[in-house]
Amino acid sequence: MWKLDLEDEYFRIYDSNKLIAGYFDPDYGDIYPKENSEEIISQMLKNHDKIIGGFVMVPMVKFSLFDQDLETNVETVESQVISVLDRLKKWKAFLSERSIKIHFVRISHTDQDMLTITFPCKFSKPTPLDKNELIGEIEPTLDLLQKSGLL
Repeated sequence: MWKLDLEDEYFRIYDSNKLIAGYFDPDYGDIYPKENSEEIISQMLKNHDKIIGGFVMVPMVKFSLFDQDLETNVETVESQVISVLDRLKKWKAFLSERSIKIHFVRISHTDQDMLTITFPCKFSKPTPLDKNELIGEIEPTLDLLQKSGLL
């Protein structure tokens, strides 16, 4: 159902409809020297070096309020804010159930009306930098997000 495609040093995550569902940024470990990080990571990808996890970034919440052409009423704004609060509660439950203490919320780089969330994804075993192998480790998290209505 899920598919990964390499884009520079990270992977785009696609759903079954071939839409971008998020991104996976592998934890390449300590790269030394830093000046050669691009070359070192390229070699790690080529060699399918093993990693122990990385970071998943997915859409968190869309406000549907911050459009320059927005013209609405108080009831619609209230309804949207309640919807956002409900989604935030789902995210809090997901993070709590998975014992994810560290996460980052940012404004989406493609949509100023949306927040994204980035959180660590630890693998069950060291896994080669191969998109089929990586998706096997990421898939349970993506499936849970989808089942929870968060993707």
